[in-house]
Amino acid sequence: MTLNILLLEDIHASADPVLQALPDARITRLRHAPEGDELRRLLADADLLGVRSRTRLDAAAIAAAPRLRAVGAYCTGTNNIDLEAASERGVAVFNGPFSNTRSVAELVIGHAIHLLRRVPERQAAARRGEWMKDAKRSNEIRGKTLGIVGYGKIGTQTGLLAEAIGMRVVFHDIEARLPLGNAAPMPSLETLLQEADVVTLHVPQTPQTRHLIDAQRLAQMREDAVLINLARGHAVDIDALHAALVEGRLRGAAIDVFPVEPASAAHAFESPLRALDNVILTPHVGGSTVEAQRNLGVEVSEKLRDYLLQGAVRGSVNLPELGVGAVRGAARVVHLHRDRPGVMSRIHAQLAGAGLNVTQLHLETGRGVGVAAVDVSDRPTAETLRALAAVEGTLASFLVMPG
Repeated sequence: MTLNILLLEDIHASADPVLQALPDARITRLRHAPEGDELRRLLADADLLGVRSRTRLDAAAIAAAPRLRAVGAYCTGTNNIDLEAASERGVAVFNGPFSNTRSVAELVIGHAIHLLRRVPERQAAARRGEWMKDAKRSNEIRGKTLGIVGYGKIGTQTGLLAEAIGMRVVFHDIEARLPLGNAAPMPSLETLLQEADVVTLHVPQTPQTRHLIDAQRLAQMREDAVLINLARGHAVDIDALHAALVEGRLRGAAIDVFPVEPASAAHAFESPLRALDNVILTPHVGGSTVEAQRNLGVEVSEKLRDYLLQGAVRGSVNLPELGVGAVRGAARVVHLHRDRPGVMSRIHAQLAGAGLNVTQLHLETGRGVGVAAVDVSDRPTAETLRALAAVEGTLASFLVMPG
């Protein structure tokens, strides 16, 4: 049976060689992010789906994909995917949180240098025929303090790059983090804002991070500091930032993500920040480099491949991690189910009733879901597979054969 793989939004070609290792794989590629009826039509016979950040995979879209086993988000965030609906359908979702780390970190440092040197204002003036040749409010980055809000993968990489060019690095995170290099943790966000010449955000999208930087927080920042947001669009109150910039309290800002972003290049980008010369505006391209997209193509595709070929769950955003070895037996049944008492006993009962001996079992639970990789002595019949899929609490199940 053909394995239909649908890759949307011009996912990098590095994905293809990895996915072609799957048996009977047929890859269909599209450059755009389909919507509505077009998306539902495309999903009708899709077994694997690859998207980036513009495709909206809501509950209705997932319901229109009866064969879908897994989704690869070839990006860092998964805010465009209804993870609860995916879990309810037994669809594994994988992303690529490591591949664009360097690209984002480099852009932060580049923006910081430009803002401290007032390059955006000078460029805008030059385009108008004005010659702003002076040193007013123009500083080297060496010796300045970088404040990192969210000290995860990107935050730590950014800190190391900043130290390499002579910056002092401080950070704040809601979780305890091991400092890298000479970075120093701050006891509170307020303390960080009062210390930093450059504040850069690297936080996830949660209710707690909505308008994390609002009028009150902006007032706590050092006068003449700059703000950089390459994280999530709702983390900054744009109207409050606009007011702080117009008042001249901040030197400038660089914003790559926005509360509302155009669905495509055909749609207009609207923001009050467009009118300000001391703001760098970029269209959500923090991780958009050739290197990052190539790495994403490989990283996410390898996770999809290993899930379908082995039942391994690595880096899923909606399933528990499950490490597995080679199939030890004639076949492996991968079974996703609600994390409830008795499900595994019912699975074993079905296998025993079919005369199948369990030769190896891997099981992990978490996020309300259980994932079991059950190696059996003989290949299950179609009737046995239907019986396993009908076990109470089952979300999805599929068969893996030793390769």
